[in-house]
Amino acid sequence: MAYTYDYPRPALTADCVIFGRDENEEKLKVLLIKRAYEPFQGHWAFPGGFVDENESVEQAAQRELMEETGVTNIAMQQLYAFSKPGRDPRGWVVTVAFFTVVHIADCKVQAGDDASQAEWVPLDEIQTMAFDHQEILKMALERIK
Repeated sequence: MAYTYDYPRPALTADCVIFGRDENEEKLKVLLIKRAYEPFQGHWAFPGGFVDENESVEQAAQRELMEETGVTNIAMQQLYAFSKPGRDPRGWVVTVAFFTVVHIADCKVQAGDDASQAEWVPLDEIQTMAFDHQEILKMALERIK
């Protein structure tokens, strides 16, 4: 189907904020990927990516989570839509962020797709993140309190 619009349109992405608890540790962790490509190559980021045509943002979140971390069948709630201009250097990109809290033991993590690493990172070890993911993290932490 051809689309004709008289106004600019953003790209749409979905990001997944997956908090994890380990039975043996008190520290809350978050599932992050290390980006294999620019922009922000080598930086920590949330699993996520562009929504494909004929796919909902919820479906995209589940697909990207599986492709980048190997984690599947995680129930997530919608957190917020982040749309600040300039949040992505590739252009005008709106992301819908999702979040949840899981038991780390229930999630086997394996990096894939455009993630060079995927791992559970303690919150107090996160220094910088790609895009506006620090802002997304802050809002997700407020929501789970």
